[in-house]
Amino acid sequence: MTSISVRRRVVMLLAALGLGACAGLPLSMKPPEVSVADLRLIDAGLLEQRFGLRLRVLNPNDADIPVDGLSFTIALNGKAFATGVSNTAVTIPRLGEAVLEVEAVSSLAGMLRQLRAFGVSQQRIDYRIHGELHTGSLRGTIPFDRRGEVDLSTLGLPGGSERF
Repeated sequence: MTSISVRRRVVMLLAALGLGACAGLPLSMKPPEVSVADLRLIDAGLLEQRFGLRLRVLNPNDADIPVDGLSFTIALNGKAFATGVSNTAVTIPRLGEAVLEVEAVSSLAGMLRQLRAFGVSQQRIDYRIHGELHTGSLRGTIPFDRRGEVDLSTLGLPGGSERF
C-alpha cells in the first residue's frame, strides 16, 4: 500500500469515528434542554440521603424524542453532590416538554461539603446537572449539561432555603 492510500484510510476511519460520536441525534436535531424543576429531601440517613427531583425536559425539535432512561449527576457550588438513574420511559413531544420524576442519592461526604459551604452565610447556590438521556429508537444517548443559580437572598425564607 502506498502512503497516500494509508492516509486516505486513516482519514476515512477518523471521519467515521467522528460521526459515530454524534450518533445520539440525527444531524438536523437540536439537543433537548434538561433543567431542575424541583428538589426535595425524601430520606436522610447517616451515610446517604435520597432526594426526589422533577426534571423538566424541553424538546425544541419538530419530532418526538423517545426516552427510555437517563443517568445524571448534580453538582452544587462546583462540588459533586448527588447522582441518579431512571429507567422510566417517556416520549418528549415535538416542540413540547415533559416532567420526569426521578431520585438521586448523595453521600455523607457530599452532604458535609455542602453544609460547610452554607456555614459561611452563602447568598447563592450555583448548580449543574449533567448526564445522558437514553433513547430507544434513536439508538444512543443524548448528553445534556445545564448550569444555573439560585439566589437565596431573594427567596424570603428563614435560612434562605427553598426547593429549586
